[in-house]
Amino acid sequence: MAPKRPKGAGAFPKPVESPAPKPPNPTELYAALDLGTNSCRMLIAQPKGSQFHVVDSFSKSVQLGAGLERTGKLSRSSMYRTIQALRVCQQKLKHHRVKHMRLVATEACRRAKNARDFIAQVKRETGLRLDIIAPEEEARLAVISCAPLVSTKTDQLLVVDIGGGSTELVWIDLTSVPHRERPRAIMRLHSGFHTSDSPFPAAKVVDWISVPLGVATLRDLFNDVEDDAARYALMSCHFEEKLANFSPYRDQQSRDGFQIIGTSGTVTTVAASHLGLKRYDRTKVDGLRMTSDQIELVINKYLELGPQGRKMDPRIGHDRQALIMSGSAILQALLRTWPTDRLSVADRGLREGLLYAQMSVNGVLEDGPF
Repeated sequence: MAPKRPKGAGAFPKPVESPAPKPPNPTELYAALDLGTNSCRMLIAQPKGSQFHVVDSFSKSVQLGAGLERTGKLSRSSMYRTIQALRVCQQKLKHHRVKHMRLVATEACRRAKNARDFIAQVKRETGLRLDIIAPEEEARLAVISCAPLVSTKTDQLLVVDIGGGSTELVWIDLTSVPHRERPRAIMRLHSGFHTSDSPFPAAKVVDWISVPLGVATLRDLFNDVEDDAARYALMSCHFEEKLANFSPYRDQQSRDGFQIIGTSGTVTTVAASHLGLKRYDRTKVDGLRMTSDQIELVINKYLELGPQGRKMDPRIGHDRQALIMSGSAILQALLRTWPTDRLSVADRGLREGLLYAQMSVNGVLEDGPF
């Protein structure tokens, strides 16, 4: 006798996969675009608790500042490359129907004689309205992007943002802020470095500086020096001279309670090299802590490799081999001045700061722990 056919046999099987995520409401989306000396980068995100969830992103090397040191102007080819990248950004913003956005340009556009004409051309050809932000706002946005990485044990904090055309340094005193509130106090700086009307214990910005030297501009300044090690030493000494007017430079600081947070491609590349990563992994790099000695070992290895060896290193690559040395020269100058056992690596920066600032102003972030 044939077995009885089970009830429901032959029915279409129920899917075991979870359903596709519901597309985010466009009214909840925020965008941040950072047009720097070297790169054009954008994030589209939605608030999630006290953080945000990235929905889409874009990053491309456009070398907007190529030749700027020599001519004082943005070149036609660099403007063309940049506008092509901005077209991609415009399409992404349109696709996601983003309502809240902040699109900014930094050092290259601050310095170029034809920057205003370029900004107008961008508006005509892409519809995007770029704001050229002042150095203080750039520094402030870099600082608040790093708020989740601030240790509750930190009394003195130095945030360093090494860009393509400039480097921002901000020194913050947190001694008057309760330990648990210290990361939150950094976030409150989105409204300005010198706000005194806050009902909460405030982070005190002791001093800040924007040095008009970044990885691209410092490299271009010493491009005529052929010897790799000599060029590196000259770049590091030259950058250190630019710190002379930064007031905490003259103060003796204890390593106890002192934290540096470094946000840049230089710092994340050094961290990836320290970890021996074959492929870059943000989850392993962002928030990593390194000592001055560990960083020095990595930089010495870069010098041993030389230009050709650095080109072959998968963590550096052909395009960044020269930039990693100018960035390392900046980093070592800082660590000679302020040795630390707690340099926190931040794979975050201006874009994240722009997002946090917009979301904080609109009150869409929860006031919980990071």
